[in-house]
Amino acid sequence: MNNLVKSHLKLHFVVLLYGFTAILGKLISLPAPQLVWYRMLIAAIILGIFMRAKSIPFSIGKKNIAKIMGIGVVVAFHWITFFGAVKISNVSVTLGCMASTTLFTSFLEPIVFRKKIKWVEVLIGLIIISGLYLIFQFELGYIKGIITALTAAFLAGLFTVLNKVFIDEQHPVTISFYEMLNGFISITIFLAFTGTFNGQLVKPTGWDVVFVLILGIVCTAYAFVTAVDVMKVLSAYTVVLAINMEPVYGILMAFFIFGSSEFMSAGFYIGTLVILLAVFIHPVLSRQNKKRE
Repeated sequence: MNNLVKSHLKLHFVVLLYGFTAILGKLISLPAPQLVWYRMLIAAIILGIFMRAKSIPFSIGKKNIAKIMGIGVVVAFHWITFFGAVKISNVSVTLGCMASTTLFTSFLEPIVFRKKIKWVEVLIGLIIISGLYLIFQFELGYIKGIITALTAAFLAGLFTVLNKVFIDEQHPVTISFYEMLNGFISITIFLAFTGTFNGQLVKPTGWDVVFVLILGIVCTAYAFVTAVDVMKVLSAYTVVLAINMEPVYGILMAFFIFGSSEFMSAGFYIGTLVILLAVFIHPVLSRQNKKRE
């Protein structure tokens, strides 16, 4: 088996893990903020150990560390809203709405980098909005979950765009380490102010311990490092295209694991399909547009 095939298999396994994250959020009984607290703590420790083993630099300048740690707060709230959406609705609704991250990114990127909004991204945005309309129209019973999932999608778009400021200058694992570290610190402060540590902190027991460890080690630290590693062989375009399969893998796994509780109306699946279609068309149209320019 050559490196190209191995890299493709690794990439799709990572995307499968991304989809499985939502399922773990449903299986773990911890409240969303505490779940993310454990996840970011474990991920920060594992990434720190990995950096030490691979001699990846920790020192990147105080200003850079402060800015990256600020992004970590956005990541933390993204995960809190993401798992919150899973718990108040279901995996299908959450992942269907998370596919709209491309929409938010297309508008946030020109604002942050002071670029012109491209017609391709406006077109894709309109298609995604039509898909979201179908989901809203047919799934009003999940309205709170939909709004929470869309908030998570917006925050995902925001931290993705903000990360682009540093990705060319700093090692991606270093960026992730400081984001995980400050996300953990931020949630610790939040839990302290809400009195959670005064007898309200839920300690994982039984299967929750196993699921939390899988979430922090396999679905976060391992998945991130592997996603970076395959980019040595695969193009960024290939990686982004594969990651768009996350909702598909997640929704299919949810059917097998949770059964009828994940069954949605036909309108939901049509809306999700429209969003996914737009997400897949986006990089293709963007490439063609660049060639014309």
